[in-house]
Amino acid sequence: MPRVKPIVKLLQHTADAEQLVALAAKLCYSPSGINDLAAGIDDASAAQFVEKLTSLGHLSPIEHASFTFGIEGVSRALLAQITRHRIASFSVQSQRYVGSTDFNYIIPPAIEQLGADAVTEFENQMKQTARWYADWQQKLGGNRESSNEDARFVLPNAAETKFIVTMNARELLHFFKERCCFRAQWELRGIAWQMLKLCLDIAPSIFANAGPGCLNGKCTEGKMSCGRMSEAKSIREGL
Repeated sequence: MPRVKPIVKLLQHTADAEQLVALAAKLCYSPSGINDLAAGIDDASAAQFVEKLTSLGHLSPIEHASFTFGIEGVSRALLAQITRHRIASFSVQSQRYVGSTDFNYIIPPAIEQLGADAVTEFENQMKQTARWYADWQQKLGGNRESSNEDARFVLPNAAETKFIVTMNARELLHFFKERCCFRAQWELRGIAWQMLKLCLDIAPSIFANAGPGCLNGKCTEGKMSCGRMSEAKSIREGL
């Protein structure tokens, strides 16, 4: 039952994403045909057009670009958070088809900060949970789908999961605004920053201003503000 760390990989993305966004936007305003519009777009002009779009708040053309990530080494607690973003597609490792007798798990940093004794206590609890799971699995008929389906009810939020998620660029901008914020769940916040870095490598103009809302003005959390705007800006600058 090893402890695991998060892994985020950009599996696929729209080829020439910024040129596609620029083409879609130009089509909205031009009487020219698609072939003529495409011929007039290079990387530099696409970047300029994307910057103009975002400054005007005309974001629908950005939806044509999509990004697919593979994520593992994260908890079921994180899964419950990220699936609240409904403009996305998810494929998740099943706890029905994949047995969890020896499940991986995530230890929250706050527990690690309590010291070695606290970590050992947490690890022992995970081992006990694995024993409970195996016991119920056998009582319900062994390692098969019907047994896993009900035995999994004793598994904790700390249990690791793996999933693939696809979002369009406009939803990603919203996702980064909400989840790069220090008020987001710590685990999902870390994943969001990793995803943003990968997106910046592919489409720097689309994601030029991406990040928590405080990067682009006043904190959007109001009285619930964390007051860590300078720290958020430092993280963004380091990507």
